[in-house]
Amino acid sequence: MVAPGAALREGIDQIVQARTGGLIVIGEPDDLAFLFSGGIRLDIDYTPAFLHQVAKMDGAIVLNGGATKIVWANVQLTPDPTILSQETGMRHRTAERVSKQTDALVATVSQRRDVVSLYVDGAKYILEEIPIVLAKANQALATLDKYRSRLDQVSTRLTALEFEGGATLHDVLTVLQRAELVSRMGVEIERYIVELGTEGRLIEMQLDETMVGVAADKAALVHDYLAEDTDDELVSVLEHLARLPHQDLLDFGRLAELLGYDRKLNTLDYPVSPRGYRILGRVPRLPKLVVQRIVSEFGGLEELLAATDGELETVDGVGEIRAKDIREGLRRLQEINLVDRYLQT
Repeated sequence: MVAPGAALREGIDQIVQARTGGLIVIGEPDDLAFLFSGGIRLDIDYTPAFLHQVAKMDGAIVLNGGATKIVWANVQLTPDPTILSQETGMRHRTAERVSKQTDALVATVSQRRDVVSLYVDGAKYILEEIPIVLAKANQALATLDKYRSRLDQVSTRLTALEFEGGATLHDVLTVLQRAELVSRMGVEIERYIVELGTEGRLIEMQLDETMVGVAADKAALVHDYLAEDTDDELVSVLEHLARLPHQDLLDFGRLAELLGYDRKLNTLDYPVSPRGYRILGRVPRLPKLVVQRIVSEFGGLEELLAATDGELETVDGVGEIRAKDIREGLRRLQEINLVDRYLQT
């Protein structure tokens, strides 16, 4: 609502430029009425210019929940004075208490310092200038690009080891850790994009391009190496992984435990075999349901690679033509993987 390009942000910016200061409450007026003392009822359509004009009066401005109408102006707000507030100024203290006492979004514009503070559920966020947010977003994108490059390297290595039958738990956990780090960096950049509003379109396009395939590949990796392969367990592990503290994410013992292995295992020497979800997921035009049937039939990638064309054709949903496509897809993956490894070295 307050991102660049939004009508509310334009009105707030005009108040900042005019140095009048202001206290704006966005919420349903009927739910907030118990806080009002005095004021002028307006009930006019919202425009940035109107907001700027009514901000010249003392007191708070009340907008409806969608910020489409200016309902009240010059309102004295009387929140519960016993609610703890960390703020010192009267306007900011009132804003914090109102946000704690109601569901409203409260914005304060400091008259002297040109600072816009937002309050929701008692939490405070200071709105930063667009160039500062853009600089942070671009820096985060550069870091994400490095993270993605490293993820591709370790993923390529794991794919080669899977085809050779020489993957260890350490190789798997390295890819899992990198994939989660990339995902978390992506979430961080998404927050900047929200704050940038219309100014963040270019950042959003770059982020989408960088994040292609990461989530699906991570889920397939977990599916491949879960000790107990069930859909419920897969969902549970992915949720736990997303909530894992950063320090635990760096601990391979904790990651191994998450997948259902003993955390005291020597991951460098512990051999593991994929079920084949991740590799088959990269074969073009192969539906997920068919991938599940193939994995269910053969039990693992090693068994799939050793299977005859006839055995592959008998799987429900495969048939002769699709079996050839799968063989060709697996062969190409091996070739591409060899080229990638050569280029990386």
